This record gives sequence, C-alpha cells and structure tokens, in this order.
Amino acid sequence: MRLGLVGYGTGGRYYHAPYIQAARGVELAGVVARSEARIAQIREELPGVPVYESLTALLDAGVDAVTITTPPETRRELALEAIGRGVHVIADKPVAPGAAAARELVAAAEDAGVLLSAFHNRRWDTDLATLKEVLAGGELGEIRRFDSAFNLDEPDTLEAGPTGGLLRDLGSHLVDQALHLFGPAESVTAYLDWVDLPEGRTDSGFFLNIVHRGGVHSHVSATKVNHLVSRELLALGSGGSYRSSQQDVQAQAVLAGRRPADDREGWGYEDPERWGVLSTAAGTRRVPSAKGDYTDYYERFAAAVERGEAQPVPLIEAADMLAVLDAARLSDAEGRTVRLSEQQ
Repeated sequence: MRLGLVGYGTGGRYYHAPYIQAARGVELAGVVARSEARIAQIREELPGVPVYESLTALLDAGVDAVTITTPPETRRELALEAIGRGVHVIADKPVAPGAAAARELVAAAEDAGVLLSAFHNRRWDTDLATLKEVLAGGELGEIRRFDSAFNLDEPDTLEAGPTGGLLRDLGSHLVDQALHLFGPAESVTAYLDWVDLPEGRTDSGFFLNIVHRGGVHSHVSATKVNHLVSRELLALGSGGSYRSSQQDVQAQAVLAGRRPADDREGWGYEDPERWGVLSTAAGTRRVPSAKGDYTDYYERFAAAVERGEAQPVPLIEAADMLAVLDAARLSDAEGRTVRLSEQQ
C-alpha cells in the first residue's frame, strides 16, 4: 500500500512516520510539508522520501491512501479532497469538531467507496494492551468501574479555538479507550477546567463520568496545566482489582531516538518494575507487560485496503466517541448529566 503522510509536525514526525516505516506491506510514498524547517527535517530523517507542497500534488503523484495529521481545523477539507479522488484516508484525532461533522465524512467515504479510518492509536498502548489481557483472563469477574487518568505538564501545547481544547485532544483517546473496552455510553457527567489563552478560552483539563450501557462506570480525567505527570489505570470488578501506573512507553522510546523498525520483537514493553498489580482473593501479583505497538494499526489498515479485512478503527466509531465529547461539553455548560439519546 503506497501511503502519503500529510503533515510533519509532532504527530506526523513521532506518531506516524516511525510506524509507517515499520509496517509490513506499507510504503511511505511521500510527505506533504511547506515550511523549510519541516522539509529539512524530512530530508534528514526520511532520506529518499519525496516531499510535496500540497495534498493535490501528492495525489497527482499517485498513492493508495493518505494519513492526514494537519491541525484539526484543516482536516475535513483535506479528507474530502482525498475521498473525492478515490483515495483511502486515515484521519488523525479529532477527526472532526463534533459527531455530526464526523458522520458527514463517513457518508462521503461510503458514497465514494473508500475506507476512512480514525487514528485512535492508543487502543494499542502498552498499558491498555495489558489491561485487555487481564480482562480477558476473567479473574476480575464482572467489571464495575474503570478509572483512567492521563496528566501532562505541557501548558504550551494546549490548542485554543473552536476545534481546540484538551477534551478534544487527549480526551479523544481516553474516551475512545473506555468505549473500546466497555461498549457504548448511556450518559455522561462532565466537569471541564477552563483557562484564557491569547487565542481564546479553552479547556485545560477534564473529569468525565461515563455510564456505559452494560453498567460499567468509566471515570476519565486529564490535565496539562497543573505540573503533574502521571498515567493511571484502575479496573474494579466483583473478583478484585487491577491497578497500573505504566509509562507512555512507545512515545518515550520514539522521543529518545529509538524506532520500532529497529526492534519489532522487543518494541512496546514496560519495564518490570512498573508492571501493573492484580489483586484477588487468591493474593496479589504483578502482571507482565503485554506488547503495545502502533505499527499494528497501519498493518491492519493495509490489510483492509488490500484484502478487504476489517479496518482498525472505522470512522463511525470515532463519530460515536465524538458524541460523548459533545455530551460532555453540554454537561459542563449546563451542570447536569446528559444522556446520549439527547445527541441523536
């Protein structure tokens, strides 16, 4: 699958290109960038990969699919351009400012007969992969509560404006993880923290209580402005608990200069001293790290394009996630619990 990468900021450089290059059955056929600084980075870090000044030029050169990882306010028009040319699309999160706009993109892709997938790569996080194995093992029994907190000391990376805010940014991943594990949401109660930036008012932190249709309560929270760096997962069930404070393993490895293509077998494992803890009536023990690898996302997308297999994250699932974010914003604004049926 010949894949073009549209954008080479933090997302394109660290969360896409390394995994595209490591993926079997995928060729990085070109990158779209305009600034001289970005072009210089691409030529140094991706030698031999063509650079194009626009999506149109990339499409004219010929690709099977594109990944769009430009600023949020630009993604819709770029996705529609690629769809209109019959090219499959991976869209970075958030794929749209809200659920209704995301469903319009789904309809456009269906009409054009192309695949449109959301880059919800954190379904392949190491800590989440380990939790999924614990849940599959059944020792926790019936799950009653799930807590997920992801805190970063990165106030300078907050995005303002109508498509910005931490809820749409990191919240897209955390809510998607909760829905992926425990199914559709029934209702949402949300509390957002707000700050005034030169570009406008934006949410800098959030706490969401999501009630899933199956009965599980998910408590999802994050902040970027409180000088706190932590990642915590907690699952409580009728048979016990599982608690994890693993690191953001893959991001830390890439930022340190390592690449998945250099060691696919050893990629994406947490250090033993940070393994999660499973506690049941039988006792307490540490659970070995499962393997997390965002490369799997790209290999699954290539299989969907080439052989008709299932997409890794069909965009309709991103639309459902965005419906939860829409409900969360309404909940915070009106100070009440919002049922997802109100958003239909």
